[in-house]
Amino acid sequence: MADVTVKRIDDMEGIFGGAFKRARAELGVESFGMQVMDLPANIDQYPEHDHAASGQEEVYVVMRGRGEIEVDGERHPLEPDTMVRVGPSATRKIWPGDEGLRLIALGGTPGAAYEPPDITQLGGPEALPQSQSA
Repeated sequence: MADVTVKRIDDMEGIFGGAFKRARAELGVESFGMQVMDLPANIDQYPEHDHAASGQEEVYVVMRGRGEIEVDGERHPLEPDTMVRVGPSATRKIWPGDEGLRLIALGGTPGAAYEPPDITQLGGPEALPQSQSA
């Protein structure tokens, strides 16, 4: 039997009112971080954060909608067919536009084995620990 997992995004376990889909765990991915975010129109609650402590870099892939990503105070457009890489020490914040925004966030630490945070595990907590970045 083939080693494959197929799952619709809307059927994946979500937290934060369904805005954060645990895609990595749902698909059984072990080697890198991967989540799907469905951000409602014009919200400002996406937390500004960095990954300096873990060394993780992230890539965001826009699936639908529009908005902006603010990196170290500079805003860049987000629209379908756009990919953005953000290094570990850069602060980032996502600003969805009038349509909202669905994007995939991919993450990993160069040269290190991936260790999934509890928040990305199926049935895991619905909130970040106070000492952990997003």
